[in-house]
Amino acid sequence: MERSNFILTVKNMVCDRCIKVVKEELLIHEIKFERVELGKIHFNKNLSNDEMLKLKSILKKEGFEIVEAIDFKIVNQIKTLIIENIYYGKHKLFNQNYSTFLALNIEIEYGHLSRIFSELEGRTIENYIIQQKIERVKELISYNELTISQISYELNYSSPQHLSRQFKQITGITPTQYKNIGSRGKLDTI
Repeated sequence: MERSNFILTVKNMVCDRCIKVVKEELLIHEIKFERVELGKIHFNKNLSNDEMLKLKSILKKEGFEIVEAIDFKIVNQIKTLIIENIYYGKHKLFNQNYSTFLALNIEIEYGHLSRIFSELEGRTIENYIIQQKIERVKELISYNELTISQISYELNYSSPQHLSRQFKQITGITPTQYKNIGSRGKLDTI
């Protein structure tokens, strides 16, 4: 199989029927493509401006929308700010919640950030933050240098009990149990 030179991400293309509809429309309108899969259309070459406008119109008529590159940049900005805050303490929140922190740093209203993130990632920003915090807690526990209280303070939890409850909810075990067995995931898979 040839390698795709150009891939478009398409919102709302979430089932096999969607793939079938998009393929049929591409064939009817003679737009050459390599393959269609959930959320993506692969092409062997870049589309001309006319082809892109035609494709956008076709997809819109069927209830789909091309995800613009700017949305991916926004999601990456969100992830970077969260990781920098949780892992490297680059941005202390100082009595600020993540929604305000992200909106101020990216200069886009939080509701819009949240919608883009959820559409492209299939989960909420809050869920992503929790997953990252739990991985950081695991890391700090494995270093065996800080107490749960210190870790809770370091990661802006309201209390050690809140950290312990969230940790158990996500991992199924308490921080103390984790300390005895340990097993961390890779950041890029979270």
